[in-house]
Amino acid sequence: MFKQNVSRNADLPYKVDHTNVEAAKFLTSRLLHTIHQQGRERQVVIVCIGTDRSTGDALGPLVGSKLSGRLQDSRAVVYGTLDTPVHAVNLKDTLHEIENSYRNPYVIAVDACLGQLASVGLVTLGDGPLKPGAGVNKVLPEVGHIHITGIVNVGGFMEYFVLQNTRLSVVMKMADCIADALCESLSQVASYTLPESPSESDATPQKQPFVHRLNNLLGFKS
Repeated sequence: MFKQNVSRNADLPYKVDHTNVEAAKFLTSRLLHTIHQQGRERQVVIVCIGTDRSTGDALGPLVGSKLSGRLQDSRAVVYGTLDTPVHAVNLKDTLHEIENSYRNPYVIAVDACLGQLASVGLVTLGDGPLKPGAGVNKVLPEVGHIHITGIVNVGGFMEYFVLQNTRLSVVMKMADCIADALCESLSQVASYTLPESPSESDATPQKQPFVHRLNNLLGFKS
């Protein structure tokens, strides 16, 4: 749908545990580095995919709604909120609208996904397009020059049921992390100076212990 990047970003994919107290800071650092390299002079369009009819699949619309009231000075345009979600039914039309409205936009896709138990709670920043609906066997258009996904629950069996029964608390906290990082990185990108390489502390954030993340997922105190 959109022209992809000429060169791939060797620093991606990048993963951070949303329960890490500095998760948004780490994600902001990587987003700044990536947007500065590839999209600083282009109109940024954030496409938040999902629906508020499913707890697990509401990550995208939650991020979109949190961003809508915070982005100023046309730093980015947001598609997909709780009031006007972008989902399987209207995704293709939304992408056509973006393509017809902006010349060479830089598209950031945001969506929930399912994964292995040990990965639940991780936020991933990846290079290239997102493939929405892949976890529930839907064939939909690819979206984005880069993408951000939140692993909200375990995949591999009864995916629709799993998404419907994902804890809202986990999804809300992940949405806060992603929205904070996007807002902060977009506010800084115009004055950002590209470092030679990301610092060691930013490059490899310490993961929270698996037991702590599992307790958080299940709603127990560590």
